[in-house]
Amino acid sequence: MSHRSTTRRAVLAAGGLTAGSAWIWGAPALVGRALAQGLAPTRTMRGGANNYIKGAPIVPRIGGGGFWMSGTVRRAGDGAPLKGVRIQIWAHTTEGYESDARSHGATLTDANGAFRLEMPQIVPAFGQPHGHLAYDSGEYQTVFLRPVMASARQTSLSADFVLQPA
Repeated sequence: MSHRSTTRRAVLAAGGLTAGSAWIWGAPALVGRALAQGLAPTRTMRGGANNYIKGAPIVPRIGGGGFWMSGTVRRAGDGAPLKGVRIQIWAHTTEGYESDARSHGATLTDANGAFRLEMPQIVPAFGQPHGHLAYDSGEYQTVFLRPVMASARQTSLSADFVLQPA
């Protein structure tokens, strides 16, 4: 697939711009800004708050590790990366149930709005391997995510947040 066709599809998904205008501009930075200005907030996923424990501590790692949970956090509207945002993570793993306090931990985003936390391997719960992530610190609207993995053999999972000011 060519870069031009990917850019056109992205512009059409953002709305308000035509496919031809992205090709005429030919400037990825302009297209990126146009996409970010209309960035909609992430909606809470059904089941995302299951077994949530408020106030999980910021930790360097949950348990023995071996699995990576990562993602990004940006502000709705302009898409600016959000630094220092606390993201809580928990899951049913080889070392504990998602309701166990030891299966919960939190991390902070870096200057690029990225986060990454190592945890034990996620295993299926209720027939699906999945993780839970939450933003609940107050400056932005609370969001709970429950991404499902394609396979229990995966060793990483990524989830992105776009936060709306509270």
